[in-house]
This record gives sequence, structure tokens and C-alpha cells, in this order.
Amino acid sequence: MRAHVSNVRLNIGGVLAVAMLMTGCSPTEATQNEAQKKADGSKDIEILNVSYDVSRDFYKDYNTLFAKGYQKEHPDSKVSINQSHGGSSKQALSVANGLQADVVTFNQESDMNLLVEKGLVAADWQQALPNKAVPYTSTMVLLVRSGNPKGIKDWQDLARNDIGVVIPNPKTSGTARYAFLGAYGYGLHHFKENVAASTKTDAFIKKLLANVVTYDNGARAATTSFTQRGLGDVLITTENEAHLAAKQFAKGKVDIVYPSYSVLIANPVAVVTAVTDKAGKTEAANTYLKSLWDKPAQELMAQMYMRPSNEQVLTAHKDTLLDIETFEPVAVFGPWTQIMETFFVDGSRFDALASAK
Repeated sequence: MRAHVSNVRLNIGGVLAVAMLMTGCSPTEATQNEAQKKADGSKDIEILNVSYDVSRDFYKDYNTLFAKGYQKEHPDSKVSINQSHGGSSKQALSVANGLQADVVTFNQESDMNLLVEKGLVAADWQQALPNKAVPYTSTMVLLVRSGNPKGIKDWQDLARNDIGVVIPNPKTSGTARYAFLGAYGYGLHHFKENVAASTKTDAFIKKLLANVVTYDNGARAATTSFTQRGLGDVLITTENEAHLAAKQFAKGKVDIVYPSYSVLIANPVAVVTAVTDKAGKTEAANTYLKSLWDKPAQELMAQMYMRPSNEQVLTAHKDTLLDIETFEPVAVFGPWTQIMETFFVDGSRFDALASAK
């Protein structure tokens, strides 16, 4: 989905003429005055947030919250935020190929690294914001049909012969990669006492992937396939997406199963300085992201079933954000560059295991 960004064109000739008559200054001086007003922030500002698929509901509410606060602090300015959502890696490629994002809010570090390599995001983006630029985290859970008719309790059940699995495509979706890594990490953990843990994990993942009935481009499309098209017996998805489905999209039709061991999802954010510096929007874009750590935004995250970095807010929502044992992908599989090369580039582990029927 591409965000439509509206452009307002002013008749600057008339503006300059009035400026010359009123002040006696030259066209050059009038242009400089207008530029100074822009530098001071006295203007309407549009920010394009290019994000991953299942963050759209949170940012829709956060954008309203931020805009009100920003206008209060900047009474001479008005800010509006446009949203663009899709598979995280697909979105990163769009920005790399020219989509004029002011900020990017992804669910995978490797997608951010692509934009650093392209010179669009500063190399020190993790130091620019608190908590290594991760305002909230999530984890992978299992969404099943109401009443859990197949008795799915943990990852190992997804390898049974009678189970149909729905996940997005790991080639385009960060959520899908976390789904794969969650299952693979569980396998290594489950078989850890066995000398052939890796071999047994590969066999387990082969069976799980053989049960996949559809690979959608993004996480929200996978939710639609499961809840509206009726495909599969279980959807592997993020905690926040599962709760939204259970509360809104498919209320009364699905249940959430928390696995015994799952993957921790970090959701990094950054300003696309190559775009904002040229447009004079860097300060506003920075404020937009920094405000994600303000308590009202952190509270909104928890209400939307995301795990805020503020421990007090997270603790206050422990009844809905259940305690679960998780692992960090980099701690188990190495840095994201290694993860991508090992599992997700063409011809790597995922391709080999998915094609083995």
C-alpha cells in the first residue's frame, strides 16, 4: 500500500510582490525571509511514515496523539502524518528505490541496515534514540480457531500431519522471518540435549513448512487469509496482531495460544535524514520518533498489545501482555547479516527446507 502525499503549491510570485510592496525588500530578501520562517518551523509539515504491515492500527492512533501535542508546542505550525504499510523488507526496498519516507518504523534491523548502506539513514541511527531506537518489542504467538479444535499447544503441534499453517512470505515480510526463526529457535531449544539438535530441528521445520497452505506478502494479508478466507488451522503472527484479530477482526472466532518459548521482536525506528534534511523536516521527524518514548505513547502501545520499553507501563499491563520465555535472534543465530545469509537469501536454509516435501 502506498501512501498518497498531497502537495500544496502556492503562487509565490504574488507572495513576493506583496512582500516587496510592504517591506521594500528585494525578491531575494523575500525568499530568504520565507526560508527563515521555514527554518523556524512556522509552517505546515507533512511526514511520511513508511512502516511494516501490522503496525498500521497503532500508528493511526499515535499520529493523532502526536499531531495534537505538536500543534500545542508549535502553534504556528500544523503537522500531518501519512502512513504506508506493507511487508517490512518490501517497504525498505521501496524507500531504497525512491519512496520519499521521512521516517521508517520497521520490525527488523536488517531492513534498516539496507537504508544505511544506501546513505538514506545515518549510520548511528541506534544511538539517536533511547533503547537502541527500539520503542517497543513483540513476540510470535499462535492464532487458532475458536475452541482450539485441533488442540494446538506449542510449536511442535504445527508439524503434525493434520495441521494447516498460515504465515506470510519470509522473502518480503519481517514478520514471516520471525515466524520461521521462532519455530527454528524453539526446535534448537527443544532438542538441545540431543547431539543432533540441528538435524532434528531441520526435520521438524521441514514438516512444519510442508503444512503451510499459503505464503502471503505481508502479515495483515496472512491474517485476512486465516480469519476471512478460512485457510488453515493456525496463523503464526505477532502478539499484537493476534490480539487485534481476537478483539476486532474475528471476535469470537479465534483464540490465542502462547508457545512455551518464542522469539523476541525488536521494532527499530529512524529518521530518513537524506530526505528530511533536503525538505527542512529533520527536527519535526526527530520529534515524531522521540515522542514514541513519552508515557502516553507507551501506554497506547500497551493498549494495542505491543510491549513498551517503559517497564512500569509494561508491568501495568501484565494481564494482557503475558510473561513468556523469549530469545533474541542475534543471541542464537548471530548478527542479522548472518541470519539473512544463513536462512533467507535465495538458495539458503529456508528455501531448502520449504522445498523438501
